[in-house]
Amino acid sequence: MIHWALIGYGGMGGWHVRKLQTMPEEFHICGVYDIDPVRNALARERGLRAYDTLEELLEDKEIQLVTIAVPNDAHLPLAEACMRSGKHVISEKPVTPTLEELYRAIAVSRETGRLFTVHQNRRWDEDFLSAKKIFDEKMLGRVFNIESRVHGSRGIPSDWRNQYTHGGGMILDWGVHLIDQILKLVPQDVISVFCTVTNVTNEEVDDGFSSVLTFADGLTARVEVGTSNFINLPRWYIQGQNGTAVIEDFKMNGEIVKVSDWENRDAVPVVTAAGLTKTMAPRTEETIQHYPLPRVESDVRDYYRNIADAINGEASQIVTHKEMLRVMRVIEAMLWSSKNNEVFHGRI
Repeated sequence: MIHWALIGYGGMGGWHVRKLQTMPEEFHICGVYDIDPVRNALARERGLRAYDTLEELLEDKEIQLVTIAVPNDAHLPLAEACMRSGKHVISEKPVTPTLEELYRAIAVSRETGRLFTVHQNRRWDEDFLSAKKIFDEKMLGRVFNIESRVHGSRGIPSDWRNQYTHGGGMILDWGVHLIDQILKLVPQDVISVFCTVTNVTNEEVDDGFSSVLTFADGLTARVEVGTSNFINLPRWYIQGQNGTAVIEDFKMNGEIVKVSDWENRDAVPVVTAAGLTKTMAPRTEETIQHYPLPRVESDVRDYYRNIADAINGEASQIVTHKEMLRVMRVIEAMLWSSKNNEVFHGRI
């Protein structure tokens, strides 16, 4: 059994507590700490121990593992303090706001011998696992383009996530998830990155972005987050030589369409105001086949199970330092590209 504590009892912190409360044989919840006394009081009302100070939590020798769920700019100092007090650390994403800070955190992890990782929970999302199965099993033949996006219409959140000093912006929010997923999907090196950002509802940080990653084998991936979209584009759109897959949303609406007759190229011309087009007319139904999306079951609690095994010396941590560094290198390339309005070239 792993003895666990939480720093930051907000929305995401509460999610961590609720998940671990379903794993009583694997995790003992020692308590939580939040800088806001109101959150600590709420924790106590819910039957949790709330530490009066951060120092009290750090001095508790029973605690083996701490999850940090606070604004991004506080990840590094809290992670360093926890590791130096002998505790393993999970940081909420982004692991740190900058690549330089991540190098510092990894250095402390190696110095202290404490596990340090980031909570990339969206590796367990069903839509991602379905896209990965389609890609890995070559259901579409050779894939040459992937589009991954999330769209909303409420603007950037009005809390610390719209403030530069706290590491706000959607690149460091949803962008980290989507980049991690793409890099788990495609094994080749990224060789170029181009990124543009939007500031529709906020001028201090980006409230959306669109980025194109080009991989060494020529595959391209468009990664996009929008917060001013009242009509959403598909969550995933995957193009291969033999067909296309679309995953419309998190509810797994969508399908796979594959060619069944390459020789039959006949099509009913489409009539437009300026004339006919046969080139862009849809294929006839007898030349294609429709298939349902593959479903992949998952349990996000497997993330914590892996961390427990890693602490006990029975497994390696599932989100590695190498993967964390690669995600942050892509993020920094995106930020550089959007600032300079240029394509970033270099292997990542």
